Amino acid sequence: MSFDTLGLTPELLRAVAAEGYTEPTPVQAEAIPIVLARRDLLAGAQTGTGKTAAFVLPILQLLHANRPAPRHPIGPRPKGATGLRIRCLVLTPTRELALQVEEMVRTYGHDRPVRSTTIYGGVGYDAQIRAIQGGPEIVVATPGRLLDIAAQGKIDLRSVEILVLDEADRMLDMGFIRDIRKILALLPARRQNLLFSATFSDDVRDLAASFLWAPAYVQIARRNAPIELVRQVVYPVDRGRKRELLSYLIRSGRIDRALVFTRTKHGANRLAEQLARDGIDAAAIHGNKSQGQRVRALDDFKEGRAAILVATEVASRGLDIDELPHVVNYELPVVANDYVHRIGRTGRAGLEGDAISLVCVDELDLLAEIEALLRQRIPRQSVPGFEVDRAVRAEPIREIRGGGGRTGPRRPLGRRGPSSRPTTSGRPPIGSRQRRTGVSGRPQAYRAPSDLRTGGARPFATMPGERFARSGAGQ
Repeated sequence: MSFDTLGLTPELLRAVAAEGYTEPTPVQAEAIPIVLARRDLLAGAQTGTGKTAAFVLPILQLLHANRPAPRHPIGPRPKGATGLRIRCLVLTPTRELALQVEEMVRTYGHDRPVRSTTIYGGVGYDAQIRAIQGGPEIVVATPGRLLDIAAQGKIDLRSVEILVLDEADRMLDMGFIRDIRKILALLPARRQNLLFSATFSDDVRDLAASFLWAPAYVQIARRNAPIELVRQVVYPVDRGRKRELLSYLIRSGRIDRALVFTRTKHGANRLAEQLARDGIDAAAIHGNKSQGQRVRALDDFKEGRAAILVATEVASRGLDIDELPHVVNYELPVVANDYVHRIGRTGRAGLEGDAISLVCVDELDLLAEIEALLRQRIPRQSVPGFEVDRAVRAEPIREIRGGGGRTGPRRPLGRRGPSSRPTTSGRPPIGSRQRRTGVSGRPQAYRAPSDLRTGGARPFATMPGERFARSGAGQ
């Protein structure tokens, strides 16, 4: 299949071709015609399937197809203002992903530009407010900063025609559900809604049911399946020798360029400093870093000035790093789904990648949960000189759950029992035919496809590559 068959305009086809892409990935092939038909969409797509372009391309076309006359507010217009309304709002969990989405808007809108801007925390308000006053038609935002600006009366969302929730599961994991519902209440009832999520937890299902209107459904990958071109391996190691083993693997050439994950911000800083003392160029990126620091660290890694980028969960999605050969789980995530998102940073665009996990005795329960999620055992390899001391006993892992920088009560982590998940009693199931009223005030007639209602599998195709499948990729 080629992009010519999807209904895109010639200028968008030229923009796609200029980037060197010839064939759409499965999510693009299925989602683009649905979005162009102005239907609501519920899409299940893993990292690396090209989902961002699946909504950016048709949105650009829809905005050009029916552009309203500029609105002229009372009083003098701010310098650079166009008078255009905000017509599309894209919500993302992190500022890195927001910046990358807007970059794609600029790239694929090159021939017929659409004004766009990003809104995210960690930087000053003035520049973002000036950008809003300039009249963008597309706003890409993280929920918290968007609500802050809305509370100041500096943004008007009453003309939004298209809403995109990108990586909805990640936003809910980070505790943004209340923010999302507040934002939905600021939008007009009549609009097109697109929700993309790598996994479908009960919370994601409930959110989808609350505001999607008779959506089309696209599922590209197995639920919770990792990218298939990623080779996974576990290196058992004592907890006190992890950094020593990681340095050995890097200096021996087993790892040459890697995104390394820790569970905490302090741990990321400490590991980067320890690697530097070992003579290894490393940078750290996490939620406590300023935007400038995060951009510099990412640029150093992309440009080869740092061989290792140490990151917390904030970097597990949305980072666009070409040809990343290795992902290292220096510490296993406390949520099994996050493992899938972490290793999805490699094995993209038809290229193979390696996911290496350094696992101590404390993390065996977490490893068991990951393997249960994947429905497979990850191969173990022992590194000579780093054999595990079988006399060492496991200690509880104490961590703040959520990964989004929000604090919460600490408690020991280990295997979770079936009753540990909160229930949502009193709500009709997502497959219910009952008409329900969402947060937007619009009556809902949502009925999920059978595989979401039952949790069963359906045919799928997995296509590595963050944006499109390149001709000849993987050959």
